[in-house]
Amino acid sequence: MDSANMEPIFTSHLVAMPSPGRGHINPMMNLCKLLASRSNHLLITFVITEEWLGLIGSQTKPANIRFATIPNVLPSEMVRGADMNGFIEAVMTKMEEPFEQLLDRLDPPVTIIMSDTFLYWAVKVGNQRNIPVASLWVMPASVFSICYHSELLVENQDLPVDLSVNGDKRVDYIPGMSSIRLADLPPLFYKNVQETLTKVLGWISYVAKAQYLVFSSIFELEVEAPVINDLKSKMSIPIFCFGPLIPYFNIGNNANAFETDTNYLKWLDLQPQCSVLYISLGSFLSVSSAQMDEFAAGLRASGVRYLWVARGETSKLKETCGDAGIMVPWCDQLKVLCHPSIGGFWSHCGWNSTMESIFAGVPLLTFPLIMDQVPISKFVVEDWKIGWKVRREMGNGSLVSSEEIAELVQRFMDLENGEKKEMVRKARELKEITRQEIAEGGSAETNLDAFVRNILKCPDH
Repeated sequence: MDSANMEPIFTSHLVAMPSPGRGHINPMMNLCKLLASRSNHLLITFVITEEWLGLIGSQTKPANIRFATIPNVLPSEMVRGADMNGFIEAVMTKMEEPFEQLLDRLDPPVTIIMSDTFLYWAVKVGNQRNIPVASLWVMPASVFSICYHSELLVENQDLPVDLSVNGDKRVDYIPGMSSIRLADLPPLFYKNVQETLTKVLGWISYVAKAQYLVFSSIFELEVEAPVINDLKSKMSIPIFCFGPLIPYFNIGNNANAFETDTNYLKWLDLQPQCSVLYISLGSFLSVSSAQMDEFAAGLRASGVRYLWVARGETSKLKETCGDAGIMVPWCDQLKVLCHPSIGGFWSHCGWNSTMESIFAGVPLLTFPLIMDQVPISKFVVEDWKIGWKVRREMGNGSLVSSEEIAELVQRFMDLENGEKKEMVRKARELKEITRQEIAEGGSAETNLDAFVRNILKCPDH
């Protein structure tokens, strides 16, 4: 009998419900691909809106992963950045009902739900239906711990954070974490957003009602390991750490469904080693146009080669930036970061981007915008010492001038600069730690195998 034509026998059916945003969908899909590769007895249904199916439906994926859709009950991905509060409200109130209706239609019956931690209602749905839920946290475990231990900030009278009053105060009472300035906490903890903080902490409290908590983190990073160990000692549910949920398993694969233009890779091939600054400031939250103009003018004055991923006003920016580099609307970021001509990454410090930079061993210029990006910038600069901040503080409203940008970028890309050499050395150390973690027998693989054994309903497991 031809085994290739045999139908696989699925003993477990996992439904993945990511929060609808690229920074949440990508790590969830990467985790699903890793899980699917470990057992052909595991069927995975990946739930997205119809709009998102149009955006990612052509991705290559294993045969035991399939897409299922719910209607477009949310503001479009194209405009959601204009009203984030409205978008978040819709995610919390409009998705639960169509998700439940989908569960009723799915065959074979669902045996486990894996949902983004922020979709607290998925835990509720699983509990009501007696289906186990794995809660996936797609930010650093350290940021989860800050939220989990928020009562310590209240007890020590450090909330709310007023940047001009107590922003520089350092606290060292968050278990497993090195001391951190209050200004480096997620901006949720700043004054004037207390209502949002209360909501977010309420969503996170549902994790205790899930059956598993899973982290997209490089466990061996010095910031993460003590925090994860502390949480394991306190929480009554199993905790798994799966390493960086980035597409490292695709790194040697030339085919990419998104790519229609790979001229940027050919351009990189022509540049000297470590000479290009890669710039990407996230997929939907925008920097003000006035600040963008300063960035572009500073880049031009620096004379540094660049590859800038920019959406929207690319022609205007390109005019200002000059001819030392190129602008593209999209690129295969991990492939770019691993290219030998890349010497630095100017980033908004999203967690996926930061882990890709660490995987590639590339130092960072940090320009955080929201949420976990602020503490991640602190980890990069202060704890791991693999980057510099573009601006000193969040929230003061002042622009970083083109003169400051030009001077910073020149120093950052100067291969003979002593500080830069030390950053490169540290970045390469973290790269090695990351590669060991995801290697055969590493902690990420051990955790993945243990999790699959947990969720399979196979007598052999």
